[in-house]
Amino acid sequence: MSHGSFIEFHATLCYIGRRRLTFPPNDPLMNTIILDGNSLTVADLSHIAYDSVSVTLSKEAAGRVNAARRQVEQWIKNGETIYGVTTGFGEFSTVLIDRQNLEELQHNLILSHAAGAGDSLPVEVVKAMMALRVNALAKGHSGIRLETLELLLKMLNKSIIPIIPSQGSVGASGDLVQLAHLVLSMMGKGKVWGNGKNRRDGSEQRKFLPSEVALRKANLKPVRLSAKEGLALINGTQMMTAYAALAAEQAAELCKIADIAGSMSVEALRGSDTPFDDRIQRLRPYKGQSASAKNLRRLMHKSEIRESHRYGDPRVQDAYSLRCIPQVHGASRDAVEYVYDKVAIEINSANDNPLIFPDQGMHLEGGNFHGQPMALAMDFLAIAMSELANISERRIERLVNGLLSGLPKFLTTQGGLNSGLMIAQYTAASIVSENKVLCHPASVDSIPTSANQEDHNSMGSISAQKAWKVLQNAQTVLAIELMCASQGLDFARRMNSDRPMKSGKGVEAAFAAVRKKIAHLDRDRILYDDIQKAVELVHDGSVLRATEKSIGPLD
Repeated sequence: MSHGSFIEFHATLCYIGRRRLTFPPNDPLMNTIILDGNSLTVADLSHIAYDSVSVTLSKEAAGRVNAARRQVEQWIKNGETIYGVTTGFGEFSTVLIDRQNLEELQHNLILSHAAGAGDSLPVEVVKAMMALRVNALAKGHSGIRLETLELLLKMLNKSIIPIIPSQGSVGASGDLVQLAHLVLSMMGKGKVWGNGKNRRDGSEQRKFLPSEVALRKANLKPVRLSAKEGLALINGTQMMTAYAALAAEQAAELCKIADIAGSMSVEALRGSDTPFDDRIQRLRPYKGQSASAKNLRRLMHKSEIRESHRYGDPRVQDAYSLRCIPQVHGASRDAVEYVYDKVAIEINSANDNPLIFPDQGMHLEGGNFHGQPMALAMDFLAIAMSELANISERRIERLVNGLLSGLPKFLTTQGGLNSGLMIAQYTAASIVSENKVLCHPASVDSIPTSANQEDHNSMGSISAQKAWKVLQNAQTVLAIELMCASQGLDFARRMNSDRPMKSGKGVEAAFAAVRKKIAHLDRDRILYDDIQKAVELVHDGSVLRATEKSIGPLD
């Protein structure tokens, strides 16, 4: 992992509240993020996707864009043959296009490639796509006109967000279909989302309207694509990378929440903290394992519940789901770090074709649009998040199973009349089972397209969307564990003591945050409502914020 990427990854793990700590030149605590093609961070992109920040282009980037455009226009004037500029696309790359038809070529490219299907992409993903496309073009190797690039920026800043179907990308020549739908809106031909705040929990409802209407209301003119511009706008990995960046950032947070939930379950089940001893971790020095174990020690520090059974407990050691938390959580942490590093590279890359080098007067045809790096990374992330959910569900089972926990069956004192949290475990089991299906890697598949000209495709768009769903599922399972562990702590506090015992300081803070939103379950009620509240505690960072306020930033 590069030094810069590691700093950014560590900063995301050590965020304050819902704001991330990043480093110059972009400061997310300010209202403007500058895109220059080289310095965008994952945290910056998250702010663009979710928060009210404006985005602008650096002067240096504008200069590079203009230089590349001048070179394209010189080549056209000289009658040079350039793929996608004076030729057709894909299998039609051998067809030369007359000079008077070059604009129609780009216009037709967008119409023909806007062939998506399925549900619309989430608004936050589309906003991230728009920013990523601007950032890639800002590198100055694509040949687009500055005015066209600035229209995309203005649309983003004015919240004119295209409605883009989710299906249709095979992830090799980039996310052609989705980016074509994005460009449709720039041309005044697609649809966009209407006004409405975009919340992190996705609960805000939005209406849609024709992009032509939205552009007119914002005093913007639809673009008339010139030579090379359509290809420059759609040849890239921006959809899969948007998913990847937002997922990687949230996955880094979820690793910390998993440690919090795990420590609460260990306390509720009166487990041992011995497996988290630093001496054990030093003999197998994986970075993620050591960080997770350190978190668990800090979360359980000075626990009265732990001390109450430190001596005289007949159990020699705990089950794997408790004892091996550092090993399992740590492996997922290391996977997230790997993914984070790849995403940090991709979001500042030029990934279209052909690429233009105006300082050398050259254009080079290549394959930077191929989504294999993101495809593999997203398959890996899905597996890592699935494992956080898998071990969490096993801890939930131990909490509600009276034969294993020593706590009241299904965490209710009136079992039979009440079912308690019995079905909460069903829900978690259902979700982790779904994850196991979703974790089949998409990147091992490939279907040739364009008459075998594009004979190996990454399917990165599919791996990215699967990883996004697995991440959301893992967030829900860990939310259920927070809820069940809090119920278990209510009972564990009063065992073997005449007075309520305290858990570790960090666990106490997390428990208080849960109880602030979800009351103790005295008798059966609609658990859906409780689960939704718990999920919100994960999504809005409340549990993490409360815990870190008490004991400082977790690793």
